Amino acid sequence: MEKKEIKKVVLAYSGGLDTSIIIPWLKENYNNCEVIAVSADVGQESELEGLEEKALKTGASKLYIEDLRKEFIEDYIYPTMQAGAVYENEYLLGTSFARPVIAKRIVEIAKKEGADAICHGCTGKGNDQVRFELTIKAFAPDMPIIAPWRIWNIKSRDEEIDYAEAHHIPLKITRETNYSKDKNLWHLSHEGLDLEDPANEPKYDEILELGVSPQKAPDAPTYITLSFEKGVPVALDGEKLGSVELMEKLNKIGGANGVGIVDMVENRLVGMKSRGVYETPGGTILYKAHELLEMLCLDKETQHFKQHVAIRFAELVYNGQWFTPLREALSSFVSKTQETVTGDVRLKIYKGNIILAGMKSPHSLYSEEIATFGEEDVYDQHDAEGFINLFGLPIKVRALLANKEIK
Repeated sequence: MEKKEIKKVVLAYSGGLDTSIIIPWLKENYNNCEVIAVSADVGQESELEGLEEKALKTGASKLYIEDLRKEFIEDYIYPTMQAGAVYENEYLLGTSFARPVIAKRIVEIAKKEGADAICHGCTGKGNDQVRFELTIKAFAPDMPIIAPWRIWNIKSRDEEIDYAEAHHIPLKITRETNYSKDKNLWHLSHEGLDLEDPANEPKYDEILELGVSPQKAPDAPTYITLSFEKGVPVALDGEKLGSVELMEKLNKIGGANGVGIVDMVENRLVGMKSRGVYETPGGTILYKAHELLEMLCLDKETQHFKQHVAIRFAELVYNGQWFTPLREALSSFVSKTQETVTGDVRLKIYKGNIILAGMKSPHSLYSEEIATFGEEDVYDQHDAEGFINLFGLPIKVRALLANKEIK
């Protein structure tokens, strides 16, 4: 479709710096086209306040605010957590798995509105452009995509602020607090400014929003019990909770105790390294509790193979390949492994640490009768000799051959 034919555009709208200036930019550069803004509620809380007024004032014809929190947690977060997927041993994928659920809904609205194109505000240096566009291609393969950062003359966030000021667009940030952030029910990320130099220690007291640093956490531990049914968290301290409420409560507990703060340099999909600080208080607790329960409930072979799957699963999520046959196939495998992951995990949370304080499961594969160092009649220790002889046979044969004791 030619530029002049684009009359109606659906914009992925957050109300942040990028998308705030994109509305007037689209109207200036695409024949005063109609701009329909779509904001996905994935747990940004106060960031959604005043969005409609702002969107309409800057030129949008309407604003959709779609509550995707439950879908986000149950259809994207939980499957990723069950897989044990962590990108490069640190990143719990907070932005990565939010993009597919948002982009999918944007496509649905674009089709409903008869839009000529979809627009996003992702930088041409980042991963999100890939995540958004792969999802759009999965559900609307012929839909034109407008990515202003790849075509406009604006080169920096400072220049974006210049544009906003020239067009009288109100901003919640200043040049001094101009971190690039992404917030949802799972996490909050911080990039840019002083964080661009890995030699700089993050100013935690200034940037943390979901909690406190471990140094400022209480001097007494907090104990909680998380209950799971087939790999899904269903209760906190014996109280059955919905997925959104459970996540909100875990965030408060984790944040208050300095849990889930990660400072890392990661390998972006687009080829460069980037430095970010992530706050994932409740998610870190959830991952840890689930991992511990699997230790109790999964057999060795499944548990070890699943660790390999976790690495690939994390890469797929990070790369925006959620709607692919491989991710779906891996999720089917993971779902099968979760059939026995039911039970209670008690945790002691103290100054950024999550410490196991006991767990139990009706499907536990641990037998005290077999594992005990005390007297028992179940395990015949004489059997170990034959096992060691067979298990160690390749080592023995190699040594004998090396010493020319056998041919």
